[in-house]
Amino acid sequence: MKKTTLALFTAAALVSSAVAADWKATADWIKLPEGRPQLGNMHGDIAVSSKGEVFVSTQDPKAAVQVYSADGKFVRNVADAPSDFHGFIIKKEADGEFIYGPRLGGQTILKLTLDGKKVMTILASAIPEEFKNKDKDGKSFVRLTGMDVAPNGDLYVVDGYSTSYIHRFDKTGKHIKSFGGKKAPYNFTTLHKIAVDTRFTPIRIIACDREAMRVVHVSIDGEFLGVVAKDLLAPAAITVQGDYALVGEIRGAVSVLDKEGKIVARLGLNTEKGETGTNATPPAKWRLGFVTAPHGVAFNAKGDVFVAEYSTAGRVHRFDKQ
Repeated sequence: MKKTTLALFTAAALVSSAVAADWKATADWIKLPEGRPQLGNMHGDIAVSSKGEVFVSTQDPKAAVQVYSADGKFVRNVADAPSDFHGFIIKKEADGEFIYGPRLGGQTILKLTLDGKKVMTILASAIPEEFKNKDKDGKSFVRLTGMDVAPNGDLYVVDGYSTSYIHRFDKTGKHIKSFGGKKAPYNFTTLHKIAVDTRFTPIRIIACDREAMRVVHVSIDGEFLGVVAKDLLAPAAITVQGDYALVGEIRGAVSVLDKEGKIVARLGLNTEKGETGTNATPPAKWRLGFVTAPHGVAFNAKGDVFVAEYSTAGRVHRFDKQ
């Protein structure tokens, strides 16, 4: 593939085409089930099914992945879902709709039905040793943080809390190749979460290089294509729908990027000192429409925005498209 040069845009770039007013924060839209005063300790993700149901992952073993209706009513817990889904997605395929997610501590990649039935498991042993990290005892490990699935079924999984490598598998779980990492030309810091960017032909990977404060493009074969946006507030989560990429910035913002990398809307911007980038901001300090530590982002079919926080209490924002 011919290398593409991408223009750089900073978070201070002029907002065009759309404005934050195009999305409106919705108050108290989630109705928790009886006996659950809080969502639960969240260090996970959020996704929306084709029916509009909202799936939220928590670290509670008894309610690890919770499902809410389109209007916020509790529906169910996903049976047997793990409590360490740091990043997960929902994909509709010819034979059904499925949850795909890497387990952060469990060192596996799972494919589940929306009811929690296990369809496929990819073990860490499928990843070649040369692309893993080693602990003090010399034992290899991965810390998988996010993934997406390409239209042809290939899986792309990122080891964001260890090596910042992206691992590519086919739809059966066979390892194809690994690329990325912390050395040139990538120079990734914490490649936290990724998405398949279907806005381009050929498709590519769009990724959050969190501690470098940037979003980048990489080809599906591993060629570094360039920086999409820089000087963001530690981008931690990303998804693509239509013409836009939605970026959750853990230090207090959610940005909507167009295909050129321009910020066309900024939602939830929080400049209050001490409230952002932490999971410890208490509910007493929460304010409608102001995020604290975005860790997962999703669109529904209408274009409404959902934001899962990094939060010990658990919080999900909804910004309705106007």
